Amino acid sequence: MYRREGEGDNMLEIVVHEIRGYCPVYKVGDKIVIDDPEIVLERTDALCIHALENILHYALILEYDWCPVKLGLTTPDDPEHAYMQCVDPGKPYTEGGTVIFKCRRIEKGNNMARQKDEQERNISKA
Repeated sequence: MYRREGEGDNMLEIVVHEIRGYCPVYKVGDKIVIDDPEIVLERTDALCIHALENILHYALILEYDWCPVKLGLTTPDDPEHAYMQCVDPGKPYTEGGTVIFKCRRIEKGNNMARQKDEQERNISKA
């Protein structure tokens, strides 16, 4: 993929914002980090195919053209975030639940965000 100068300077950080029902994969606060075309595994807590379908649908456009209000993924009051959810409808239709994800753009060179991620992982492992 060819990029113009200044394009691709951002990554996406997708955080589990809310779980309605039961999710066997995610817990609130889990993160997925995408640096197109890569899911950055060392900064990603968990992956679920039910969630990836919807997330990947929007990930490419949001990384290059941040327009969540225009896409209907947020309100004008919160233009810094995009909200998505997995496709599992939860009870009474399935034994699972719906996960709401909160997405934001982060700078690629954001070492502070990376250090914070590492600190949080170390605390959760302890």
